[in-house]
Amino acid sequence: MPTTARICVNARSYALPREPLVVVCVDGCEPDYIGQAVASGKMPWVAQVLATGTGLLAACVVPSFTNPNNLSIVTGVPPSVHGISGNYMLDPETGKEQMMNDPRWLRAPTLLAALADHGLKVAVVTAKDKLRTLLGAGLRGICFSAEKADRCTRAEHGIDDVLASVGRPLASVYSAELSEFVLASGVWLMQHERPAVLYLSTTDYVQHKYAPGTPEANAFLAMIDCHLARLEALGCMVVLTADHGMNPKVGMDGKPQVLYLQPWFDKRLGEGEARVILPITDPYVVHHGALGSFATVYLRNPDKAAELCAALHDVVGVEAARVRADAAQSFELPADRIGDLVVVSERFHVLGTSPGRHDLHGLDRPLRSHGGISEQLVPLLINRPTPGIDAARRWRNFDAFDLALNWALPRAPVCAATSSGSADHPLAA
Repeated sequence: MPTTARICVNARSYALPREPLVVVCVDGCEPDYIGQAVASGKMPWVAQVLATGTGLLAACVVPSFTNPNNLSIVTGVPPSVHGISGNYMLDPETGKEQMMNDPRWLRAPTLLAALADHGLKVAVVTAKDKLRTLLGAGLRGICFSAEKADRCTRAEHGIDDVLASVGRPLASVYSAELSEFVLASGVWLMQHERPAVLYLSTTDYVQHKYAPGTPEANAFLAMIDCHLARLEALGCMVVLTADHGMNPKVGMDGKPQVLYLQPWFDKRLGEGEARVILPITDPYVVHHGALGSFATVYLRNPDKAAELCAALHDVVGVEAARVRADAAQSFELPADRIGDLVVVSERFHVLGTSPGRHDLHGLDRPLRSHGGISEQLVPLLINRPTPGIDAARRWRNFDAFDLALNWALPRAPVCAATSSGSADHPLAA
């Protein structure tokens, strides 16, 4: 059982929670989604938080993709420390491309696992299963995905009969309902399991299809607002942030603006001299065609990297091109898990490998995507005041737990009714 009021994880010190804490990562939540929904009266709970709690803009990590940012949030550090540099990578040992969803790629412990080891009950619900094993690395607690909620077992996920418990059917991975299942599960867990810490991560299916202020986007944000209000009513401190923003990636004709990098390098260097890797790649490409705003390139002759970066800066649609060392330093990335150079496209462009490797037939609306510097801005909201913070500093989405545990004022002293019986800490499992 815990014997101290603080815990140190990845060189950051955190107070133990004094009331149930819920951290929600709304995938792809460009701040304008919230602004438009609040202005339309669709998010009354968030409107109240902005008036009486804490409302900040924060920067996510680049590449602005799901895996590196969710892991930054739960470790409290950038990818240069935790090691997850994208959704997809080139294994430097085998030379094979693969998903980066195995815990063996993680180089730092999560705060979630550390809190559970301290005796607190911790629960995690993620929309897509690709993220579950990373978020659950070393975690002794509940951890499952909405995508495979029908396959949960107590031995592997810490819980079973999820569909019956939550009272919702299994949702399609390409639907708003998948995110709603995550949030509804969070409410059910808080009602019946009463975790001290609950981490919820949604999917950006809606944001890939609908711009801020559209009826579909506002309806989605209204659903989120309703569930967050329910969590607050259950006595929770609630934090809302995002893994990345989202932007349109089309020209004035509404067609995708894609820079295909492999042909560019082949023409300049010759075939086989460069290999383009897109870290956005994952099993769920229907809504973005594996097109994002960040690419990493491996060269047969790394000495050409600086020359190529200079040439790329003259290409329309490129915002930044940096050699490995510069990219690792400026984007806080592990140098051994990126290529010899990194390319970032500007706001209205995405990067591809070659045309034949991207299937865009699934796009039924103008392309919206992410991955670059232009998608770094995200919300960071807490339903509690945080007196004493420097609101003008550059906050990061991975400051979420620090703000909640070290700065936010609890609503009231934890009463005996919320205690699990531990003499050491009122929220211990």
